[in-house]
Amino acid sequence: MSNLTQRIITALIGASFVITAILYDEFTFLLLLLLITLLGVYEFYHLLKQDGVEPQVIPGLSIAALPFLSPVLQSGAGIPLNLLPLLLILPYIIFIRELYTKSAKPFTNIALTLLGPIYLSFPLFLFYLYSFQGNDPDNYHPYNVLGYLFILWASDTGAYFAGRFLGKHKLFERISPKKTWEGFFGGLILAVAVALLISNYYTGFDRMTWIAIALIIVITGALGDLVESLFKRSIAIKDSGNILPGHGGILDRFDGLFISAPFVFVYLLLFQ
Repeated sequence: MSNLTQRIITALIGASFVITAILYDEFTFLLLLLLITLLGVYEFYHLLKQDGVEPQVIPGLSIAALPFLSPVLQSGAGIPLNLLPLLLILPYIIFIRELYTKSAKPFTNIALTLLGPIYLSFPLFLFYLYSFQGNDPDNYHPYNVLGYLFILWASDTGAYFAGRFLGKHKLFERISPKKTWEGFFGGLILAVAVALLISNYYTGFDRMTWIAIALIIVITGALGDLVESLFKRSIAIKDSGNILPGHGGILDRFDGLFISAPFVFVYLLLFQ
């Protein structure tokens, strides 16, 4: 089976799973984000270990999961328990625990343990909050989420094929030699086209807002891809994992979402 065929099959299966979870209800969307968070942070820590770092895996995963626990309990069991204040003390448990590890580089371990939730969990939690933006902020809007993902996937797809067949001018050769400006603009054109299309059906945002969201996703998503490439290059690996055949790991597949979600969320807070 060719890599492209494997990539397409994995993408179709993964997209079906993701779309079903989003459309079913808020609870399954939260569980999906929690799963991506835990797998992604664990993958991140596993890669750090390859570089000689000793992250605190269980405490780090606990911090990463914490933002999702309150809405999971509320939407799944109707338990209105606010656990977010624990975020004010849990990071300092990482500092205290490092006293007993006898590591040669304790503050490197502390910093990179905390980087996992900052890089992965918090953007995904903002992506959850994004699902409540728009004309009716009191209710969960799955089609806003789908619109975002369709734009992101269109950007990735347009960039992949435009870069593969037309790419000549390097985008950021020092970090990612294969990425080209032709790929970037191919992703931009397809993403904006999808934004224009979905604005006719997903009316949680008006047309200009969808276009603005598309532009932010394309630019920051491309930067997110480069950030992840920088991370992988620093530890001399090709893929962050192999959980997704043809796509690599969680970090490989969702790198654009991790960086774009905060920017889109803040844009909507400021201008909606």
